[in-house]
Amino acid sequence: MPGERRIAAAFIASTFGALGLAAVYVRGGQPQLEGAFLAVILWAKYLLPSAPVVGDREPLGSSPDQRAAFEASFERGELALERRTFLTRLLLGAVGALGLALLFPIRSLGPSPGRTLQTTAWAPGRRLMRDDGSLVRLGDLEVGGIVTAFPEDRPDAADSQIVVVRVDPDQIRPRPGREDWSPDGHLAYSKICTHVGCPVGLYRQTTHALLCPCHQSTFDVLDGARPVFGPATRSLPQLPLMVVENNVLAARSDFTEPVGPGYWNRG
Repeated sequence: MPGERRIAAAFIASTFGALGLAAVYVRGGQPQLEGAFLAVILWAKYLLPSAPVVGDREPLGSSPDQRAAFEASFERGELALERRTFLTRLLLGAVGALGLALLFPIRSLGPSPGRTLQTTAWAPGRRLMRDDGSLVRLGDLEVGGIVTAFPEDRPDAADSQIVVVRVDPDQIRPRPGREDWSPDGHLAYSKICTHVGCPVGLYRQTTHALLCPCHQSTFDVLDGARPVFGPATRSLPQLPLMVVENNVLAARSDFTEPVGPGYWNRG
């Protein structure tokens, strides 16, 4: 029947269009070809019959001629059933091909980040280094001094920047489990503001406060960098420190919590 042929042609066109789109994407993509195959897929729907189909209802009761006609129609129905099975297979093939083509753009999102958003370049024993390549040693800072530091040999690790502030050890109010994280009053905090990720680099010695210049979030250095003013709602992550050979400051471990904006603590 002409209608069935049009339906089959539409399904076949959709299938080849979707497979062509997938093949082009796998080979690196080509905008003109991708557009052409999408046009084939969209054009195929116009091949489908759009007019309503109405069948006449036969009167009840059957004469011998009607029964004979029914038997003949039933026999023809086997062919119609076969045609419907064929069309169903074409439909499944078209849907499967289109689904395959739709899966490939997921690759454009890039590789899965895994746990990389929860870790930085800091590791046990990794020494603190300034941007000029010199190491940060115990006693380099006077009380009230501050320096920006990076993991040794990893100045490119933007998520690992820290600020090291030296304070009077007797003034520190360490959180439970952090009593030995600040040798001789050296406190290290992530330099990435927990509001929107701006660099925290201003230190107000009189109030022992780290300040983010973007939106004025202020953090209490003596109290685990707890936010005391501004839009930030989460403390700056603290890096546990220790002293290694030649009085060089080094990390005990990585940060124990993710660095960066406060979206981390949204459930």
